[in-house]
Parts: sequence; structure tokens; C-alpha cells
Amino acid sequence: MSDPALSTHDLSVGYTHPRRSPVVVSEDISLSLRAGELVCLIGPNGAGKSTLMRTLAGMQPALSGQVLLGGDDVFGLNARDLARRLSVVLTERVDVGNLSAYGLVALGRHPYTDWTGNLSPRDEQVVRWAIETVGARHLAARPVSELSDGERQKIMIARALAQEPLVMLLDEPTAFLDLPNRVEVMRVLRHLSRTTGRAILLSTHDLDLALRSADTIWLMSREGVLQVGAPEDLVLSGAFEATFRSEGVIFDQHSGAFKILTPETGTVDLIGDGLAALWTRRALEREGFHVHSGDTAAQRRVELMTQNSQTRWRSITGNQAHEHDSLGSLIRFLRQEEEA
Repeated sequence: MSDPALSTHDLSVGYTHPRRSPVVVSEDISLSLRAGELVCLIGPNGAGKSTLMRTLAGMQPALSGQVLLGGDDVFGLNARDLARRLSVVLTERVDVGNLSAYGLVALGRHPYTDWTGNLSPRDEQVVRWAIETVGARHLAARPVSELSDGERQKIMIARALAQEPLVMLLDEPTAFLDLPNRVEVMRVLRHLSRTTGRAILLSTHDLDLALRSADTIWLMSREGVLQVGAPEDLVLSGAFEATFRSEGVIFDQHSGAFKILTPETGTVDLIGDGLAALWTRRALEREGFHVHSGDTAAQRRVELMTQNSQTRWRSITGNQAHEHDSLGSLIRFLRQEEEA
């Protein structure tokens, strides 16, 4: 197996104060990031993800230990060598004036140009390649100021790719994007890791997308403890559930989805199957009901009735039965029953 593109050895990250002891956010970190791998760093707010990302990028000194980039200490590299090996995409929106998308991507060639900033034919070729690789050729001539957030993020990724780095670090690249654009950005990053062989590490709060897209998860707890593994291994070990339970959500190992913790309001027998039953279960669980599939003689029962491709719902409590023509109507009725 090839040497890792980026690795850490007994790394401690945190903050120093002139008159106080250092604040340790996380310690004893020994990790590796390999070529062609997409890794997602996830964890609760305040766990220290940004501190770790800044330290890996050489933007913040380590308290102790090493960060190796291509086998060399990241803190011993000069700015040009560092920029040739590592590129960073930050969350903050940078004002680039009237610069075109092509011009912004071209700035990624700064580690290779002289003081005039003139691009060689080779530089121009790399810029065009980076733009095409992220699927943004149609955006090249447009002013960055006129791009949507999703389009702009693609161009920022292309600029980072134009540096031809070993490693790409992205801090919350899907923040402030709507769902289709979040999915598209993650698709682009996964495609880049596979087709260009870059090692890509991104921090994200988009837990579902991380589970579906990452080769490896770095899961950081609020105490700064890191657990590393394939998404499925961390699910099966219970690490996901344990890390996020105290944050007001629970992870359902069977559905692979996160659910908001709500006070339990009772038990419901759900009679029916198919797609309507799946979404009925979700609606009931959102209201705090514990749902059984089938008849267990619970006090409440919900039956699905389908006729001529139309679904209706019958709610039965004791000897009282009521029919509903929508899930919204059913949930409102059950809520009123609970409040009565």
C-alpha cells in the first residue's frame, strides 16, 4: 500500500495563551489520508473539527505531534511548497470583484507562476482541465458575482484543484446550499477523488450525505475523541448513535437516518404495508408515537385502506373509529386526542 498523502502522529490540537496553560481540544491523534480517498470529518458543534482542520492545513500550530504532508512536516514547508501540495476551500465568502469564473480558477496556479502572475500554456491547460473536471465549463466566462451559491462553490473547488495538490481540505463546503446543490457538490468531490487520485478531507454537518458519500468517516465526539472507520462500521458499532444522542437526535441503525428526539406520546399499531405505510410510520414517529407493525392490541390503531389507487386512513381508539383522507388530517386528529 502506498504511503499516505497526509498523516498525523501523536498530534494534539488546541489553543495557547500567553499567561495560561494551553487548551487541548483533542490529543493523541494518529490518522492517515490516502490518495483517491474521500473522508468526511463530522461531529457535534464545539467538538473541535475546525481546530483540527486548521492545524492539518498548517494555518494553526499544533500543540504537539506531527502533521506530515507527502512525508514532510507541514509546518516546515514554505508557502509555495505547501500550496503545491495542499489546497483549502473555506466556508467564508470572498469578494472577488468583477473577476470571471475562469479568472478565479486561474488564481489557483499562483504556486507555479512568477511574480507577474502570467499563465504559461501549461497553466492555461490545467485551468481548463480543473473547470471541466468539476462540470463548470459553461460557467467559465461568467462573472463570479453573478453565480449562484452552488455554482460559486463548484468554481472554488476548481480553483483548489488547479493547484494540483496531493490533498484538498474543505471546511463545510455544503454550508448555505440547498439540498440539490449539497448533493451535487458531494457528487463532484467523490468523482474528483476517484478520477484524479486526490486525497480529499471535508468537514460537514450534513450527516446523511456523509454516510452516503464518504469512503471513511472521522467521527469526533464533544470530548475530542476521534473514531475512524467506514461509515457502515461506525453505524454497526453504535458510534454514531452514542456521539449524537446527547445532541437532541438519535440515529436509527435500521433506516440509516437521524431522528429528532421527541417525548413519547404512546403506542400505535400500524396495519398496512407499502409506500404509504412507510411514510405513515415516519409521520407517527415524528409525533412521538412508538409504532408497531401489525396488531398487538395497543390502545390506538391506524389502518391503511387503498381503493382505486387512493389511500385513506382509519384511526381507532377503543371503540371509536375515524376516517381521514390525508396524513395531515390523521396527525392533527391524533394530536387533538392527546391534548384532550
